[in-house]
Amino acid sequence: MEKQLRLLAAAALCGAAFFLLLVDASVHDYSHGRFEAQGNAFVYFGGSEGLYASAPRSAKSGLANGRSYIRFDQSLVFRRKAAGGSGHFIQALAFDVADRDDLGGSAFVGRLDLCCSADLAREVGCKEGEIIYRNSTDNPSSPRVVRVEFDESSTQARMPVEEIVITKTGMYLLYFVHCDPALEAAEVTGKTVWKNPSGYLPGRMTPLVPFYALMSVAYLALGLVWLVQYTRFWRDILQLQNCITLVIGLGMAEMATWYFDYVNFNATGKRPVGITLWAVTIGAVKKTLSRILVLIVSMGYGVVQPTLGGLTSKVLFLGGTFFVASECLDVVEHVGRIDEISYRVKLLLVLPVAVLDAFFILWIFTSLSRTLEKLQVKKQSAKLDLYRKFTNSLAIAVLVAVAWIGFELYFKASDSDGKHWSSAWIISAFWNVLTFCILCVICALWAPSHNSTRYAYSEEISDEGDEESIPLTASKMTIPPEAVGANIKPERKEKKIVSSDVFRLDEDSEQQDKRE
Repeated sequence: MEKQLRLLAAAALCGAAFFLLLVDASVHDYSHGRFEAQGNAFVYFGGSEGLYASAPRSAKSGLANGRSYIRFDQSLVFRRKAAGGSGHFIQALAFDVADRDDLGGSAFVGRLDLCCSADLAREVGCKEGEIIYRNSTDNPSSPRVVRVEFDESSTQARMPVEEIVITKTGMYLLYFVHCDPALEAAEVTGKTVWKNPSGYLPGRMTPLVPFYALMSVAYLALGLVWLVQYTRFWRDILQLQNCITLVIGLGMAEMATWYFDYVNFNATGKRPVGITLWAVTIGAVKKTLSRILVLIVSMGYGVVQPTLGGLTSKVLFLGGTFFVASECLDVVEHVGRIDEISYRVKLLLVLPVAVLDAFFILWIFTSLSRTLEKLQVKKQSAKLDLYRKFTNSLAIAVLVAVAWIGFELYFKASDSDGKHWSSAWIISAFWNVLTFCILCVICALWAPSHNSTRYAYSEEISDEGDEESIPLTASKMTIPPEAVGANIKPERKEKKIVSSDVFRLDEDSEQQDKRE
């Protein structure tokens, strides 16, 4: 098992190193991009982003000057294989997705062409060899076409430094297009700069800046409250409560790192690999430990039983596998990226995470069922009430999560063209809020107190004693004099519990029953 965990960790490190070599974060970078034939046109995709409209003219200067634009950088160059011939040109086409019906023409039923052919020139009056488009009535900046021509004696043409000012909020797409078969092997190199009124951060990410700031404050507040209780009762701290402390700290670090990553991205237009990789890794560790925490709580660790018995290796293996899958998904989705990854790639990476999450949920509720059954048989009413509250809270969280997954699928299916980009941030934000709420429930139920240690193992004194009616968070606890110094009752007979945990081996259950 230890060897398997080492292999999983090595795979995660290799995957991170692999992506470090691949990505080079910038605004929108093109390195030897090749045109692809689409209909009667040759097209290269230059990027897409949600852009807010420029603010009314003001005297502001600097980054947050209220201006929104797509700018062609001076490094943007088109190259062809051989020089010769005049009249060869490439066009840059920028448009709002809402205006896509203003592009192209049809000379034949069922066929839409982007380039003007001889037939279309006669039919609609376009100029042969150029892009067909019509000016939008309510958005002067869409569609917008910028043309660059090759000199007869040159193999490259440099795009003029020009800005397309955004006057209407929308999801904008940029394509480089030519209609000339002689330029079929042409390449694109350079970059374009996309800016919103408040900075370089893409519009769909802009709301996440205040969200991560708010979540950082929320984790900080929870951490301070927990720290006060932790320091007050540090002599009676359980290992379970140390795990909770670690998850709170990781959550605080994750939210703060994402916040600084987005702030830096907004200010510079670049996304340094180091910061994003740290945020992704901390997040993957936190998600893994959060699931393990809920699982071991469901098993009764620290309250019903002092150890996990022979299941420790299984829990660690499932957690390690989940970490690798989650790390790979988040690295591909965030590190060095500006555009969203394709649905096919995302589905391939999301599937293992979803399957592992299903294993966690199944194991958690199976363990909860067994723990509740054990507490009910032993008539430990206080612990039973505690675990019932936890089970109800977890069941509500799962139902909410399932409902949200259904909404997320509907949202993505009905928004394939990205029109609702300004609301897309809610999808990822929801899972952070749900995780935080579950953590708050665990903190409330297992808060440090004077009785933490004694309550956790009070069953060793008596199954029917008065101490079982005292809550875990009570400030004081009185132990009957006759119970002082008592240990386990001599050979009490106990009803054998049939294990409902499909993940637990029979010998583990027998060993635990013997210890009890």
